[in-house]
Amino acid sequence: MTGWLAVAGLGPGDEAMVTPEVRAALAEATDVIGYFPYVARVAPRPGLTLHGSDNRVEIDRADHALRLASEGAKVVIVSSGDPGVFAMASALFEALEKHPDLHDLDIRILPGITAMLAAAAHTGAPLGHDFCAINLSDNLKPWELVEHRLRLAAQADFAMGFYNPRSASRPHQFARALEILREECGPDRLITFARAVSTPDERIQTVTLGQATPEMADMRTVVLVGNSATRRVGRFVYTPRSA
Repeated sequence: MTGWLAVAGLGPGDEAMVTPEVRAALAEATDVIGYFPYVARVAPRPGLTLHGSDNRVEIDRADHALRLASEGAKVVIVSSGDPGVFAMASALFEALEKHPDLHDLDIRILPGITAMLAAAAHTGAPLGHDFCAINLSDNLKPWELVEHRLRLAAQADFAMGFYNPRSASRPHQFARALEILREECGPDRLITFARAVSTPDERIQTVTLGQATPEMADMRTVVLVGNSATRRVGRFVYTPRSA
């Protein structure tokens, strides 16, 4: 097989945060596959076919990419942030399990800067010690499991990063998440809402859990919650390494 397949992270939004490795793969690709808004970030050029699709067809997208690569195409599946963080890398390997004849295909995972890490950098260093990341969407897991993991992470005193906190179809769930955090962490814990990080629409706001409201988050927001030692210094928020 002469084709290859790369799964690439495009970073949080700023083109300066796309790695040289990803740029090189896109420059060589014959096909780019991904969710419509992410494919739209790739500039059209002669010899390149762009395949945009809906955000709930990850396995179909991966199957399509595997088929094209097996036929000799040079394929890049694009994700925002890092492809291994709530993105297409795991979907690709799930699809690959069904195709043992393709296990020797040239496959590469190209890392990217996640929205969580970009948000943390623009805030200071709120994830400076042990932390965890939780996807608050219940599209692929039951809400009861989200609540369980959230509560245990808070009890363990992790700093936390939350993806997909609040959508129009489930606004009540983030309100419940804030209730759990207040129960476990108290009202004074620092929480940061980082919306559209690294884009011209970026907005970052840090408040206490007692001041936080569900309306502060939407699907373009990454939410960062500090641990019990997280504090402010000037305009920055950081978690000491000794926490």
